[in-house]
Amino acid sequence: MGADMAQMLSTGALTAPDPGAIAGAAIALRQGALVLLPTDTVYGIAADPRVAGWEQKLRRAKRRPEDKPIPFLASSMEQIEEQGAEMNELERALAKAFWPGGLTLVLQLRNGREEGFRIPDCAVTLAVLNAVGTALRVTSANVSGEPAAIDAAAAVAALGETAEWCLDAGPAQGGTASSVVRIRNEHLEILRAGAIPDAVLERCVGETR
Repeated sequence: MGADMAQMLSTGALTAPDPGAIAGAAIALRQGALVLLPTDTVYGIAADPRVAGWEQKLRRAKRRPEDKPIPFLASSMEQIEEQGAEMNELERALAKAFWPGGLTLVLQLRNGREEGFRIPDCAVTLAVLNAVGTALRVTSANVSGEPAAIDAAAAVAALGETAEWCLDAGPAQGGTASSVVRIRNEHLEILRAGAIPDAVLERCVGETR
Protein backbone atom coordinates (compact mmCIF):
# COMPACT_ATOMS: atom_id res chain seq x y z
CA MET A 1 0.00 0.00 0.00
CA GLY A 2 1.27 3.52 -0.70
CA ALA A 3 0.49 7.10 0.17
CA ASP A 4 -2.17 7.24 -2.55
CA MET A 5 -4.18 4.66 -0.59
CA ALA A 6 -4.09 6.87 2.49
CA GLN A 7 -5.39 9.77 0.45
CA MET A 8 -8.14 7.67 -1.15
CA LEU A 9 -9.45 6.65 2.26
CA SER A 10 -9.33 10.15 3.71
CA THR A 11 -12.02 10.63 6.35
CA GLY A 12 -11.99 14.40 6.15
CA ALA A 13 -12.25 16.41 9.36
CA LEU A 14 -11.72 14.62 12.66
CA THR A 15 -15.18 15.76 13.73
CA ALA A 16 -16.93 14.45 10.60
CA PRO A 17 -15.68 10.98 9.64
CA ASP A 18 -16.72 9.78 6.20
CA PRO A 19 -19.23 6.91 6.57
CA GLY A 20 -17.96 5.06 3.51
CA ALA A 21 -14.35 5.07 4.69
CA ILE A 22 -15.38 4.01 8.21
CA ALA A 23 -17.54 1.15 6.90
CA GLY A 24 -14.76 -0.05 4.61
CA ALA A 25 -12.22 -0.04 7.43
CA ALA A 26 -14.62 -1.93 9.70
CA ILE A 27 -15.21 -4.63 7.08
CA ALA A 28 -11.46 -4.96 6.53
CA LEU A 29 -10.85 -5.36 10.26
CA ARG A 30 -13.53 -8.02 10.64
CA GLN A 31 -11.90 -9.90 7.75
CA GLY A 32 -8.53 -9.89 9.52
CA ALA A 33 -6.80 -6.89 7.91
CA LEU A 34 -4.59 -4.47 9.78
CA VAL A 35 -5.82 -0.87 9.56
CA LEU A 36 -3.90 2.35 10.15
CA LEU A 37 -6.06 4.95 11.84
CA PRO A 38 -5.84 8.26 13.71
CA THR A 39 -6.34 8.65 17.43
CA ASP A 40 -6.29 11.68 19.68
CA THR A 41 -2.66 10.97 20.62
CA VAL A 42 -0.79 9.44 17.64
CA TYR A 43 -1.69 7.27 14.65
CA GLY A 44 -2.23 3.62 15.46
CA ILE A 45 -2.40 0.23 13.78
CA ALA A 46 -5.46 -1.81 14.66
CA ALA A 47 -6.51 -5.46 14.59
CA ASP A 48 -9.78 -7.22 15.45
CA PRO A 49 -8.99 -9.59 18.36
CA ARG A 50 -11.80 -11.94 17.31
CA VAL A 51 -9.87 -12.92 14.17
CA ALA A 52 -7.49 -15.85 14.61
CA GLY A 53 -3.84 -14.92 14.19
CA TRP A 54 -4.32 -11.20 14.87
CA GLU A 55 -1.52 -11.03 17.42
CA GLN A 56 1.14 -12.70 15.32
CA LYS A 57 0.19 -10.53 12.35
CA LEU A 58 0.32 -7.30 14.34
CA ARG A 59 3.55 -8.13 16.12
CA ARG A 60 5.21 -9.10 12.85
CA ALA A 61 4.12 -5.83 11.25
CA LYS A 62 5.54 -3.71 14.06
CA ARG A 63 8.42 -6.03 14.93
CA ARG A 64 7.05 -5.80 18.44
CA PRO A 65 8.66 -8.02 21.11
CA GLU A 66 6.53 -10.77 22.65
CA ASP A 67 6.89 -9.28 26.13
CA LYS A 68 5.31 -5.95 25.13
CA PRO A 69 1.51 -6.03 25.53
CA ILE A 70 -0.87 -4.66 22.91
CA PRO A 71 -3.68 -2.64 24.53
CA PHE A 72 -7.35 -2.30 23.68
CA LEU A 73 -9.08 0.81 22.38
CA ALA A 74 -12.80 0.91 23.15
CA SER A 75 -15.65 3.26 22.38
CA SER A 76 -17.45 2.80 25.70
CA MET A 77 -17.37 1.22 29.13
CA GLU A 78 -19.63 -1.49 27.73
CA GLN A 79 -16.97 -2.55 25.23
CA ILE A 80 -14.41 -2.67 28.05
CA GLU A 81 -16.68 -4.75 30.27
CA GLU A 82 -17.31 -7.14 27.37
CA GLN A 83 -13.60 -8.02 27.56
CA GLY A 84 -14.04 -9.09 31.19
CA ALA A 85 -12.44 -6.04 32.80
CA GLU A 86 -13.27 -5.09 36.38
CA MET A 87 -12.67 -1.69 37.98
CA ASN A 88 -12.22 -0.53 41.56
CA GLU A 89 -13.01 2.92 42.94
CA LEU A 90 -9.66 4.48 42.05
CA GLU A 91 -9.74 3.06 38.53
CA ARG A 92 -13.24 4.37 37.99
CA ALA A 93 -12.15 7.81 39.21
CA LEU A 94 -9.30 7.87 36.69
CA ALA A 95 -11.61 6.71 33.92
CA LYS A 96 -14.17 9.39 34.77
CA ALA A 97 -11.51 12.09 34.85
CA PHE A 98 -9.53 11.18 31.73
CA TRP A 99 -11.76 9.19 29.38
CA PRO A 100 -12.18 9.85 26.58
CA GLY A 101 -8.56 10.93 26.40
CA GLY A 102 -4.90 10.05 26.61
CA LEU A 103 -4.92 7.56 29.49
CA THR A 104 -4.39 3.82 29.17
CA LEU A 105 -5.56 1.98 32.28
CA VAL A 106 -4.20 -1.48 33.01
CA LEU A 107 -7.15 -3.41 34.45
CA GLN A 108 -7.58 -6.87 35.86
CA LEU A 109 -9.87 -9.24 34.00
CA ARG A 110 -12.19 -11.77 35.58
CA ASN A 111 -9.81 -14.53 34.49
CA GLY A 112 -6.96 -12.95 36.46
CA ARG A 113 -5.04 -11.52 33.50
CA GLU A 114 -4.27 -7.83 33.06
CA GLU A 115 -4.95 -5.78 29.94
CA GLY A 116 -4.58 -2.12 29.02
CA PHE A 117 -7.68 -0.17 27.96
CA ARG A 118 -8.33 3.32 26.63
CA ILE A 119 -11.31 5.27 25.29
CA PRO A 120 -9.85 7.78 22.79
CA ASP A 121 -11.11 11.31 22.25
CA CYS A 122 -11.25 11.05 18.46
CA ALA A 123 -14.41 10.89 16.36
CA VAL A 124 -12.78 8.77 13.64
CA THR A 125 -11.49 6.15 16.08
CA LEU A 126 -14.79 5.98 17.92
CA ALA A 127 -16.69 5.61 14.65
CA VAL A 128 -14.49 2.66 13.64
CA LEU A 129 -14.89 1.00 17.05
CA ASN A 130 -18.66 1.37 16.90
CA ALA A 131 -18.80 0.09 13.33
CA VAL A 132 -16.71 -2.98 14.17
CA GLY A 133 -18.76 -3.57 17.31
CA THR A 134 -15.94 -4.52 19.67
CA ALA A 135 -12.85 -3.15 21.34
CA LEU A 136 -9.84 -3.38 19.03
CA ARG A 137 -6.21 -4.14 19.71
CA VAL A 138 -4.38 -0.94 18.77
CA THR A 139 -0.77 0.11 19.15
CA SER A 140 1.18 3.02 17.71
CA ALA A 141 1.74 2.95 13.95
CA ASN A 142 5.51 2.66 13.90
CA VAL A 143 8.16 0.00 13.96
CA SER A 144 8.96 -0.76 17.61
CA GLY A 145 11.60 1.62 18.90
CA GLU A 146 11.00 4.20 16.16
CA PRO A 147 9.17 7.55 16.60
CA ALA A 148 5.38 7.40 16.68
CA ALA A 149 3.52 8.50 13.54
CA ILE A 150 1.60 11.73 13.98
CA ASP A 151 -0.02 11.75 10.54
CA ALA A 152 -1.20 9.27 7.92
CA ALA A 153 1.83 9.75 5.67
CA ALA A 154 4.20 8.77 8.48
CA ALA A 155 2.02 5.77 9.39
CA VAL A 156 2.00 4.57 5.78
CA ALA A 157 5.76 5.10 5.45
CA ALA A 158 6.35 2.98 8.56
CA LEU A 159 3.78 0.20 8.17
CA GLY A 160 2.07 0.63 4.81
CA GLU A 161 3.49 -2.61 3.46
CA THR A 162 1.73 -4.63 6.17
CA ALA A 163 -1.55 -2.72 6.59
CA GLU A 164 -4.35 -2.98 4.05
CA TRP A 165 -6.20 0.22 4.90
CA CYS A 166 -5.30 3.68 6.18
CA LEU A 167 -7.76 6.29 7.40
CA ASP A 168 -6.30 9.75 6.88
CA ALA A 169 -7.83 12.38 9.16
CA GLY A 170 -4.95 14.84 9.14
CA PRO A 171 -2.36 15.22 11.90
CA ALA A 172 -3.13 13.61 15.26
CA GLN A 173 -4.20 16.33 17.65
CA GLY A 174 -2.08 15.26 20.62
CA GLY A 175 1.19 14.04 19.15
CA THR A 176 2.20 12.27 22.39
CA ALA A 177 1.44 8.65 23.23
CA SER A 178 -0.99 7.92 26.07
CA SER A 179 0.04 7.69 29.69
CA VAL A 180 -0.09 4.09 30.92
CA VAL A 181 -0.97 3.50 34.57
CA ARG A 182 -2.02 0.75 36.93
CA ILE A 183 -3.50 0.73 40.42
CA ARG A 184 -1.78 -1.73 42.75
CA ASN A 185 -2.69 -1.98 46.43
CA GLU A 186 -4.51 1.36 46.13
CA HIS A 187 -1.39 3.08 44.83
CA LEU A 188 -0.83 4.58 41.39
CA GLU A 189 1.92 3.04 39.26
CA ILE A 190 2.92 5.06 36.21
CA LEU A 191 4.13 2.48 33.70
CA ARG A 192 4.72 4.99 30.90
CA ALA A 193 4.74 8.77 31.09
CA GLY A 194 2.70 10.26 28.30
CA ALA A 195 -0.08 12.62 27.31
CA ILE A 196 -1.30 13.33 30.86
CA PRO A 197 1.22 14.84 33.31
CA ASP A 198 2.19 12.50 36.14
CA ALA A 199 1.28 15.12 38.75
CA VAL A 200 -2.25 15.43 37.36
CA LEU A 201 -2.76 11.66 37.58
CA GLU A 202 -1.37 11.54 41.10
CA ARG A 203 -3.60 14.40 42.19
CA CYS A 204 -6.69 12.62 40.85
CA VAL A 205 -5.87 9.47 42.82
CA GLY A 206 -5.04 11.47 45.95
CA GLU A 207 -8.35 13.32 45.82
CA THR A 208 -10.27 10.04 45.47
CA ARG A 209 -8.83 8.39 48.58
